[in-house]
Amino acid sequence: MPLEAVEARRLYRQVADQLRSLIDSGEYAVGSRLPTERELAEQLKVSRPTVREALIALEVEGRLRIRVGSGIYVIEPAAFAAPAAAAVIEGPFELLRAREFLESAIAEQAARVATKDDLARIDASLVAMENVEHPGEASMVHDRAFHVAIAGSLGNAVLVRVVGELFDQRLNPYFAKLAHYFESPGTWRTALDEHRAVRDAIAAHDPDTAREAMRKHLARSQERFAQNFGAESAGGPVSGHGRAVRAPVKPSKPKPASKKKQAASSRARRR
Repeated sequence: MPLEAVEARRLYRQVADQLRSLIDSGEYAVGSRLPTERELAEQLKVSRPTVREALIALEVEGRLRIRVGSGIYVIEPAAFAAPAAAAVIEGPFELLRAREFLESAIAEQAARVATKDDLARIDASLVAMENVEHPGEASMVHDRAFHVAIAGSLGNAVLVRVVGELFDQRLNPYFAKLAHYFESPGTWRTALDEHRAVRDAIAAHDPDTAREAMRKHLARSQERFAQNFGAESAGGPVSGHGRAVRAPVKPSKPKPASKKKQAASSRARRR
């Protein structure tokens, strides 16, 4: 059963469903290694973040195991199936893109209207973030407080609720699994610097800089979550009968003939 192209309007669940069907049909046997993210994205004609969300969903379901630096492997399904509600969980990259769009606009307006009290709340969350271990529950609490404090400066309870609810999606199993691979004390320090840049732009009442600083922060969060976690050079099954789908190989260019051959060819044409 060959992979079929996924329409651009579809999300990661359709990719996960197709891969699950291939696993169930024996196309990718238990113990076999799936093609790389890059190869899957090329075959399915979707973005790599969409493929990554699909793979994370299947790992949460207990169908795959991702081994950093090695590859993505099919495993024996767990005795219990993933809850049906998993089908409606938003993908991590979808959430981050939504936050990038919304919170950039909020930061821009915050730079226009934030008061001293608003800045005090933003600063308090930053101080708390500087003195907490990450990854961990406490760091997420203070990170959330920072983003909610910025939204709160606009005096709109709906925006505060929406920003808080979008942030809380980090607790869904797909986002948590993805964060498990890439969040570390080092990424936390980098994110802190990005938060400070947002705060400084708001304090300076510079709307354009505040908007761009928030956009960069959430865009870079996506980049951090998009780092390779499989072996890019490895593809195809290591056992079983699963069939690998490899990227098409470009034909090699013909080598130019040597000077001696070129001269001989020229003499032959003159005859």
